[in-house]
Amino acid sequence: MLSSDRVVGDLRSYFGIGLPPDAAPFTGGWFEHLAGGGDRSETADRVTAEDLVAVQTLSVTVPAPVALDVLEGRLGVQLSGLLRAVPADIDMVDADASVLAGGSPADQAWRLLCEQRGVNWVIAGKVLARKRPRLLPVYDRIVRCAVGQPRSFWLALHTALREDDAALHRGLLALREAAGVPETVSALRVCDVAVWMTHRALGHRCP
Repeated sequence: MLSSDRVVGDLRSYFGIGLPPDAAPFTGGWFEHLAGGGDRSETADRVTAEDLVAVQTLSVTVPAPVALDVLEGRLGVQLSGLLRAVPADIDMVDADASVLAGGSPADQAWRLLCEQRGVNWVIAGKVLARKRPRLLPVYDRIVRCAVGQPRSFWLALHTALREDDAALHRGLLALREAAGVPETVSALRVCDVAVWMTHRALGHRCP
């Protein structure tokens, strides 16, 4: 699936590469680039207003009370403490599985967000993917349906990326290059967009 010409076309459409003047790219193409990205050094360990807007480009919204707590309250302090323990300069394929496992700082941050009223697993995952785009993937119900609802998507994807001398990871980078997608878009995001676009086009009724 990930080696097809259609995937290259999907990536170009999603990120607005080579589109005619009257065609609009997906708003999600702004997710990693808005305001310089969520993992830039000066803001990598705190969630900013720009991060919350970036998450909206992926069709979810952090509820206002939670957003305010993240920006100005105790929740933001707690998240920052956890983010400082999550590597910002490593790809998932190169990370030790312990960085992604249950009980890790990344997992604790995800669970902390999921505990907030109006924040589900999709929203929590997208917030963290904005902060650690090379390490933590975007994950929603469409991708979950496509990959068969693994018990731990992070660990399942980590295993898949490392198999056969990182063949999948290298393939994703090759797709990125073929589509002309900027190198600032991570391999994880290429995978997300490729799976999401393909599964969506097939018309599945995802639970």
